[in-house]
Amino acid sequence: MADLTTEFLGIKSPNPFWLASAPPTDKEYNVRRAFEAGWGGVVWKTLGEDGPPVVNVNGPRYGVVYGADRRVLGINNIELITDRDLYTNLEEIKRVKADYPDRAVIVSIMVPCEEQAWKTILPLVEDTGADGIELNFGCPHGMSERGMGAAVGQVPEYIEMVTKWCKQYYSKPVIVKLTPNITDIRKPAAAAMRGGADAVSLINTLNSITSVNLDTMSPEPSIDGKGTHGGYCGPAVKPIAMSMVSEIARNPETHGLPISGIGGITTWRDAAEYITLGCGNVQVCTAAMTYGFKVVQEMISGLSQWMDEKGYTSIQDFKGAAVPNTTDWQYLNLNYVAKAKIDQDACISCGRCYAACEDTSHQAIAMSPDRKFSVIDEECVACNLCVDVCPVENCISMVALKPGTVDPRTGKVVEAEYANWTTHPNNPAASAAE
Repeated sequence: MADLTTEFLGIKSPNPFWLASAPPTDKEYNVRRAFEAGWGGVVWKTLGEDGPPVVNVNGPRYGVVYGADRRVLGINNIELITDRDLYTNLEEIKRVKADYPDRAVIVSIMVPCEEQAWKTILPLVEDTGADGIELNFGCPHGMSERGMGAAVGQVPEYIEMVTKWCKQYYSKPVIVKLTPNITDIRKPAAAAMRGGADAVSLINTLNSITSVNLDTMSPEPSIDGKGTHGGYCGPAVKPIAMSMVSEIARNPETHGLPISGIGGITTWRDAAEYITLGCGNVQVCTAAMTYGFKVVQEMISGLSQWMDEKGYTSIQDFKGAAVPNTTDWQYLNLNYVAKAKIDQDACISCGRCYAACEDTSHQAIAMSPDRKFSVIDEECVACNLCVDVCPVENCISMVALKPGTVDPRTGKVVEAEYANWTTHPNNPAASAAE
């Protein structure tokens, strides 16, 4: 049986599935239910400084983007950090950690960008016995207007400065949560590393407006006729998040920096993909809010079964396995040639591949009078659009041409001697290196 135990920054948990800092981790009741359901760890909903409580809206806080059959693709939220008393949260964290010593308990923090504010709250958090802290430098709404959250995460110098304060006044692991609302994610990650961060977590939510009510003419969710931008998360942000994770994982400047992956993780497969891109664990929010805490049981069983099938005994066996194969466009092998192939037995003659290719691609699919569809190899550039729009899984596939055969489209022989494009004389990067 595969061992899902993870040790992230020296923090052990029975599996790599943590709940992200969000509404599901706002109080002791929720966290206890999460641990009973099987979650390996939690990041407690962001705490603020002692003082006047944060006031959240008393109307709709979420807006949703739906897919087919009302499947939730993304959630936009305008909720702020915890509006519960700081000391109440601290007492609950202490009790939970004492009762679940084998689970990871991380405390998310967001206070003003002033040394004294961090110096004051960090000893209070350390007294709870929690395993570490996560610095919320990502929240894009509400708090960012107050000089916190993404307002810090968008300035590498601030990230480095605050991280240094935390490493000075706190003895346990410090995780820096990064905002995706930035041009180059590598810069804040490098700043966190310079500040002494033990790890980074990403992504936080994307700045967004998910919809506009065409009757009230206000963005949703609407509060008394007005709406605002919020933070977007869920399955729809996963491609963006994985790209950013990969950028940090393969950047020489941040090589070796531990990563906690966040963004649209709904199934075991999502988690496995993040881990192959270098993540030591993953954090989940939207899936739990959509399906409840017991969704983790499917994630655990699915990941365990897949690992058994692949012969992996631990998470470390495949962690980072996809990083060496993630590269810049200029290093892709331009000698690789493939063609689409349609399985006539599986084809249902819907014509979607034909319509897509004929209207928007390369006119490489022919339709016979009796609605049989075939690929015109002389026109096919293997763009994969037909595969993507086909409603039948595996009906259309891309088949690579063997070296030495002639590409019907170009009339050129598929080369064999340059299996590695990085050494090919026509590769601009290889030429520049010479």
